[in-house]
Amino acid sequence: MNNSKSIILKMVQKLESKRLLFKPFEMSDAESLFKMDKNPNVHKYLWQQPVQNIQEVENTIKKVLEQYNRNKTGRYITILKETGEFIGWTGIKFVDDHIENGNTNFYDYGYRLDEPFWGKGYASEATKFWLQHSFNNMKIKELHAYTHFENAASNHILKKSEFKFIETYLTKDNTSWNWWKIIK
Repeated sequence: MNNSKSIILKMVQKLESKRLLFKPFEMSDAESLFKMDKNPNVHKYLWQQPVQNIQEVENTIKKVLEQYNRNKTGRYITILKETGEFIGWTGIKFVDDHIENGNTNFYDYGYRLDEPFWGKGYASEATKFWLQHSFNNMKIKELHAYTHFENAASNHILKKSEFKFIETYLTKDNTSWNWWKIIK
């Protein structure tokens, strides 16, 4: 068994909430991720444009697998328990590959759901799960998140999940983002 596979296996526990299952990314998730990430509505409040081909998604999966190896954590594919449907990804990642709002080397909570699963409480449920998991199991003391200034739904989810709004900041392209933090 190669090293990356063994680290992923060590990460895998039975991760689930009331309605959701969480599993590490695999190359076999590429088609579902491509379907979600080519949707312009999914990317309305993101920094990247919708993907154009499956190779872009496969490159992203490779980066996530590298994050698992390097940091022993990362985003997880999120699935509906009842139907087995892919709904997107959620989870905690350790940001050490770029600077965000003047910060690097921090734990970040994030999610991206496919459009048919918006407005059903899945993002709130996943957020609650990952906060509990990060503080109780991963022993993380502080989490950050950042949301597009105009993304009312995501800003609301973080606020009701007890993230504290810290500030609004501008990126290089003059886009306003909100910076959030929660401390155990």
